[in-house]
Amino acid sequence: MHGNKNYISALTIAGSDSCGGAGIQADIKTLSALGCYACSVVTAVTAQNTLGVQDVMTVPADMVAKQLRAVLDDIRPMAVKSGMLDNELTIAAIADTLIDYPPMPFVVDPVMVSTSGRPLMTKKAVSALVERLLPLAALLTPNLPEAETLSCMTISTDTDLRLAARRILDMGCQAVLIKGGHCDTTEKTDWLFTKDGTSIPYRSISIDTVNSHGTGCTLSAAITAGLARGLTLTEAVSLGKRYISQALMAGKDIAIGHGHGPVNHFFNPQKLIIQS
Repeated sequence: MHGNKNYISALTIAGSDSCGGAGIQADIKTLSALGCYACSVVTAVTAQNTLGVQDVMTVPADMVAKQLRAVLDDIRPMAVKSGMLDNELTIAAIADTLIDYPPMPFVVDPVMVSTSGRPLMTKKAVSALVERLLPLAALLTPNLPEAETLSCMTISTDTDLRLAARRILDMGCQAVLIKGGHCDTTEKTDWLFTKDGTSIPYRSISIDTVNSHGTGCTLSAAITAGLARGLTLTEAVSLGKRYISQALMAGKDIAIGHGHGPVNHFFNPQKLIIQS
């Protein structure tokens, strides 16, 4: 017999990471650690470890759509994020499916290159992402190289950053968080730009660690958890930034594998949040 209580649920649409530090595994860990019931749609299976990605096998686009409909028809998550989407057919299938359902906060993490440097999206897939998914996105979370690819420009100054953000916002997303983690400085700054002209810096101290595998996935999943929990976008980004900094700090001296290890997703896990 069904009761009248629900978990706060969230959905990740992403690739699987066999070593558990990034992709769908990182998303499930993050959503769970932040009190959300995590659902998943697998877009690709990767053979990878902390040293890099050895191979990728794409899940057929119609199977991606079937997974997505199965979740949306039944559980109806309160927020959704996408990660690795490696081809245009998968992206089209996701867009065509999402528009059949009531809109929910959608965080798009444009995973274009792995931490180890392997390209994870074709040029056609990047075009499809811009044309089909960005207009559905509440937030896009590119790192600096991804923001440069999307905006077709080099970003080296604050003026460049703002121009790139405007170009990306003009593609249809409601907000863009350009991550500064690739800057070689003692302080990292992520900038949130929104359609209404707001720009907010989120500053954090650089953490000296090789355990940075899956940080982008983890941050976008944490923001998604915040949105699912009913936070505003700026509150959700603040939650995500706090969570990733603490997860990096908690895992910085731990050895898992021989390369870029994961963050510590479960430094302070919360119980599943139950709504009445």
